[in-house]
Amino acid sequence: MDFVTAQGNLTSGNSMVQGTNFLPNSTTVIPSSAPPLSRYENQKRRDWNTFCQYLRNHHPPLSLPHCSGAHVLEFLRYLDQFGKTKVHNQNCPFFGLQNPPAPCPCPLRQAWGSLDALIGRLRAAYEENGGKPEMNPFGARAVRLFLREVRDFQSKSRGISYEKKRKRSSTTNKQKIAVAAAGATLCGQTNIN
Repeated sequence: MDFVTAQGNLTSGNSMVQGTNFLPNSTTVIPSSAPPLSRYENQKRRDWNTFCQYLRNHHPPLSLPHCSGAHVLEFLRYLDQFGKTKVHNQNCPFFGLQNPPAPCPCPLRQAWGSLDALIGRLRAAYEENGGKPEMNPFGARAVRLFLREVRDFQSKSRGISYEKKRKRSSTTNKQKIAVAAAGATLCGQTNIN
């Protein structure tokens, strides 16, 4: 059976490590007869391969079982250099403005939402690739705290609120009580309690 690596090269099934879904260089392998992956699955695979490449290039090289939340934080800080979101420093005159009137020398960083989504995908990929949920470095407390700090700072810096949107319930509690009372009255009961 032929396999397609993440880079799109065909390799024979003989070059695979016995009993795994990885080639010896830890590249995710997909059977060529598999249906096309969703956009989310493709992005998750690319993110996973990028993180594995980062670990291989780390000095000294790291194996996945030795990876910790601190290494995940190093990876996130490394990715910051490729960001496209202007994050104003506290001493910038445009700090807290959503639409600054002029350019400034403040750095471009990864947006909090992008980092949050990335960690979610990597957390899922870690477990899909054989990692134990309780040992998942992407779910480490330090990573959660870092993301919260990034969110809070970028919220202040960019003048954007990252409040969670509350779900609207289709019926309110008063309506539910009224429906229950009406049902109880129809059944001959006058007291719900």
